[in-house]
Amino acid sequence: MMEFSPSRRGLVFSGTANLELAEDVAELLGTKLGDVEISTFANGEIYTRFNISVRGADCFVIQSHSNPVNHHIMEQFIMIDALRRASARTITVVAPFFGYARQDKKVRAREPITARLLGDLFVTAGADRIVSLDLHTGQIQGFTTIPFDHLTALHLFVDYLSTSMPGPPVIVAPDSGRVKLAERYATHLGAEVAFAYKRRRTDARNKVETLWVVGEIEGRHAVIVDDMVDTGGTLVSAAELLERRGAASVRAISTHGVLSGPAINRIKGSNLEELVITNSLPMTEEARSLDKIKVLSIAPQLAETIEAIFKDRSVSELFRGENI
Repeated sequence: MMEFSPSRRGLVFSGTANLELAEDVAELLGTKLGDVEISTFANGEIYTRFNISVRGADCFVIQSHSNPVNHHIMEQFIMIDALRRASARTITVVAPFFGYARQDKKVRAREPITARLLGDLFVTAGADRIVSLDLHTGQIQGFTTIPFDHLTALHLFVDYLSTSMPGPPVIVAPDSGRVKLAERYATHLGAEVAFAYKRRRTDARNKVETLWVVGEIEGRHAVIVDDMVDTGGTLVSAAELLERRGAASVRAISTHGVLSGPAINRIKGSNLEELVITNSLPMTEEARSLDKIKVLSIAPQLAETIEAIFKDRSVSELFRGENI
């Protein structure tokens, strides 16, 4: 339990999606996860009950929106509702991976903006604040009327690359939308920037054609940067293209290792030296056993953020003003 004053308590709870990460966060905060019962009825409905008093407490609910995504999101909604009805003082949603973040705008007629819907539902459930990490687009912060802290793993990755890169790097954005992100990495690493042009198919989800790359690649160690790796199609095709352009080596960093469907087999058979991700999402045993995948822990960043929120301190200072 985080003690702030004799009359104020901080309680950390976790859903079932990524219990290992939540336990690491609680340990770093010098506390244990709050006792909560979570079960599922025979028809799939979720039941939640907190086994300790939360009245007047500042509560943090950690839940990554991992597969099955809808189940874990609904589980978090129900936990928030239970806390609100039990008179928690504040409720902070900690969603290291924010579900539906790719559906942040309309690309074609009659499409939903599901990222906005998810934000609205968190507010309706009773959340007072949302914390997430490396959103697909920063505009999602503006989809809610409550504070939304957008954290970044940038410095975690920069520190890793600074000590592991074998030679002069070039930071590669896998599409034009990630060029600004690539520039931020390049600034910290003193590297050049390149980007791959890709065309996404409109007749199928998760289907991408990478067509060419713009920038100086030959003889350099290419680092592809992105917010997530889902099926791995974009990543692997970009890596192949960079190799054909003469890259000395190709590696990738991505905050969220979604790793759906054929992703593991694609990465295993690719020319990638390594894929560096965080533990924002749980990993399968198959993914854990793959030597090409390196996992960095975001538990320290989440713990520092929770403590800063609880003690009314600046969150942006923790990330040197780059959590935008």
